[in-house]
Amino acid sequence: MRAETHNPPFFLGIDLGGTNIKSGVVDDAGQPLSAVSVETLAAQGPEAGVRRLAEAGRRAVDASGLNWHDIAAVGLGSPGTMDLAAGSLLDPYNLPGWDRFPIRARLAELVDKPTVLQNDANAAAFGEFWAGAGRGTQSLVLFTLGTGVGCGIVHEGTLIEGRHSHGAECGHMTVQMENGRQCSCGSFGHLEAYASATALVQRAMEAMAHEESALLRQSLRDKALTSRSIAEAAERGDRLAQRLMRETARYLAVGAVNLMHTIDPDIVLFGGGMIAAGDPFLDAIRADIRRLAFPLLRDRTRVAFAELGGDAGFIGAAGCARMALGVSGCKDRQESTFDTPRELR
Repeated sequence: MRAETHNPPFFLGIDLGGTNIKSGVVDDAGQPLSAVSVETLAAQGPEAGVRRLAEAGRRAVDASGLNWHDIAAVGLGSPGTMDLAAGSLLDPYNLPGWDRFPIRARLAELVDKPTVLQNDANAAAFGEFWAGAGRGTQSLVLFTLGTGVGCGIVHEGTLIEGRHSHGAECGHMTVQMENGRQCSCGSFGHLEAYASATALVQRAMEAMAHEESALLRQSLRDKALTSRSIAEAAERGDRLAQRLMRETARYLAVGAVNLMHTIDPDIVLFGGGMIAAGDPFLDAIRADIRRLAFPLLRDRTRVAFAELGGDAGFIGAAGCARMALGVSGCKDRQESTFDTPRELR
């Protein structure tokens, strides 16, 4: 779509991943003008990585049909532990060697624009709140289901960042008290250890040691046992796959109800690769939520799939830049969230 059909001001959103960087230009209504992807090349280190971020941003601006001076601010969503106030990564698991890196300030220097840093799951949640399945709501919970379980919470238009930048780490809530499975973080019994795509495959492998499943064994022989192949086997009537998917839905419902009873949101969303399982999976989650939640919350909280897919991260990062800049209709600018190039101060 041509840039002149969109609403200024314009914002650049960048979604940093361990493998790829996705970036795009977004207008004042949350509509993307472009979307580009480049390899992160994380092993080359943080200084090379931040130059890749800047390059991804410039490619996105070129693809949008705008000029660089049309961009009001930049939002960056990143994985890993971080200090949001300082704009630094702390110990990002899938970006080894990027520890204690002042990523916000370095990116601001390279792009010469006010720049805000946000957790990637928070950014995706804000994207859905601003321009996706959460449009028109006041509060939202998003679970992202992939290698792990990410989460973002928006309450009355504000992201729940937490006092120490680690709010909404709900993939690490405890859902099994005794004899829990080990999570990727090293602890036991966390939601991520049961309901991520990785955990689903691990549980399937364990189950096949003593249960028969022709479809799953065929997938394993084809070296394609994935959360998607398990969901497809369930759809084709495989009993083990059906049980695994049903158990996963129950764990996600437990996580959702815990947050419903804590946050009381308008809507709970599920995003990420596992939603390819489709409506039967969502219906199973809804059924368990109805069984577990307070009746009032059960009746008033919508449960749905996210809408923005892989674009949610950069759209939400752009939205966080818009919010921090204090654009009309957003909350007041928070000075601590920005790094501004020296010549623009």
